[in-house]
Amino acid sequence: MVLKMENVSLRRGDRWILKDINWEIEKGEHWVLLGLNGSGKTLILNLLNSYTFATKGEINVLGMQFGKTYLAERLRKQIGFVSSAIQQKIHEGDNAFEVVLSGAFASIGLYERPTDDMRERAIGLLEDLGCIEYANRNYETLSQGERQRVLIARALMAEPSLLILDEPTNGLDFIAREKLLESIEELAKKPDAPTMIYVTHHVEEILPVFHKTLLLKEGEVFDAGKTNEMMTSEQLSAFFDLPVDVSWHNDRPFLSKIEMANKRGGRT
Repeated sequence: MVLKMENVSLRRGDRWILKDINWEIEKGEHWVLLGLNGSGKTLILNLLNSYTFATKGEINVLGMQFGKTYLAERLRKQIGFVSSAIQQKIHEGDNAFEVVLSGAFASIGLYERPTDDMRERAIGLLEDLGCIEYANRNYETLSQGERQRVLIARALMAEPSLLILDEPTNGLDFIAREKLLESIEELAKKPDAPTMIYVTHHVEEILPVFHKTLLLKEGEVFDAGKTNEMMTSEQLSAFFDLPVDVSWHNDRPFLSKIEMANKRGGRT
């Protein structure tokens, strides 16, 4: 078991902002966490990384039960985490190679001397993610898509058991987004790939390798299960409180608003 959340709730003041979250992830499963802005996705990620703690309920991540073990340092070395918050903390004067190497120490910035094995692994990851050509360029000079690839390579340096990608395509144009999604799909298909959680509010980013989806709505689990069962017109119309049509292309779901499509003369 990689993750088990049982009746997890989080309160701020007199308001419950997460309510009775139940979620189980087995090793090797790749999940999507889908929800609109403000649904509570970031709060769940903060709980999983022990940046905050639940008001009630039990959380077990990678065999460590919150409240019974000292988690922060041990846990974060086993979780690869890519988010906009981490991107903002990276020292822009470091080059891409140094940023990736820092992942071996779970540090922001490189303060320890990496071993030859670490250097070889960093080079391999840069090659795998298509970053090797700009390995010596400063992070501040990279495009948003290039930065995200570097951060994924950094997250993989410590060979994590769980990789969390928090809306990694934010700010990318269509071409950069699709190229990054291709890299994520290739990574997920590898036999030694970590269990992955892909966090998004865009249905069209759900790749075929993500066989399971949790729908989060207003701090509660709306539903969870096989992606093809979650991505239906009926299910998502109820989830979004809006009549939508789901169509599939290349094993990926795409949304259209039914009224808008009808005005154009039929569904798309």
